[in-house]
Amino acid sequence: MASSPTVLMRLMASAYSVAHRAGTIVRNVMAGGDLGIVEKCGPNDLQTKADRLVQMSICASLARKFPRVTIIGEEDLPSHDVDEELIEDGQCEEILKKAFPPQYSSIKEEELVVWVDPLDGTKEYTEGLLDHVTVLIGIAYEGKAIAGVINQPFYNYEAGADAELGRTIWGVLGLGAFGFQLKEVPAGKHIITTTRSHSSKLVNECISAMNPDNVVRVGGAGNKIIQLIEGKASAYVFASPGCKKWDTCAPEAILHAVGGKLTDIHGNPFHYNKEVKHMNSAGVLATLRNFDYYASRVPESIKQALVP
Repeated sequence: MASSPTVLMRLMASAYSVAHRAGTIVRNVMAGGDLGIVEKCGPNDLQTKADRLVQMSICASLARKFPRVTIIGEEDLPSHDVDEELIEDGQCEEILKKAFPPQYSSIKEEELVVWVDPLDGTKEYTEGLLDHVTVLIGIAYEGKAIAGVINQPFYNYEAGADAELGRTIWGVLGLGAFGFQLKEVPAGKHIITTTRSHSSKLVNECISAMNPDNVVRVGGAGNKIIQLIEGKASAYVFASPGCKKWDTCAPEAILHAVGGKLTDIHGNPFHYNKEVKHMNSAGVLATLRNFDYYASRVPESIKQALVP
């Protein structure tokens, strides 16, 4: 007789279904035409109706099933009185059939922290750059990102009217990552992916120091990690504060699950305990392969300017 699913397995299976539902909400808001845009801290820091509905859906759905898990979302919203239509009760059976690493078998619900970015790439969403948009659910244990889900609501949106929209990528450290085809940039090619809307002198100086063959400027941390794992970029370089823990938790777990590495610009790991500050103040450096090559090229002047 098979052993019953562990807390982490059940949480991942639910997070997968919740993220899938979130993708539907994101597409429905776009199809409705009224995005309900409000500025939070300026024109590059926006919130839409999709951000609000998705966060309520994810947080309320997971809290109902896992009341002792700490859930931290980007948007400052009430978690009670959520419309029942937003609640997702399903779970991905495929995930429950996987053999999860034994080191996670005794994890208790109250030891897990879930970091939620309901709409990563909000600015791009409002501008119609739909393939940049992702929904991120990251799971941390003892301060470390160990599992994550990335839903890409508009994957395939340029493939014609009959194409099936959206996909869900997921991964667990020690198990692997699923929902995409792992691919590497050709050997010897140095392609940097970086911010599209939050560029600065520091960001550009750091990229120049890498001597890249090409620079790909896109929105969303989730989207940038997809660029790495699908062979469209070799490094994600962001020498600036601005990214938050909910931007990096899920992408980091998925990248690490396939042998990649994500740190701050100094090479320090991020910590995802519930008490940590939300800002990743020392930037982000991530690669699928050859991390040391890129880390060694970060100028000392940039390291000194970005204090962890």
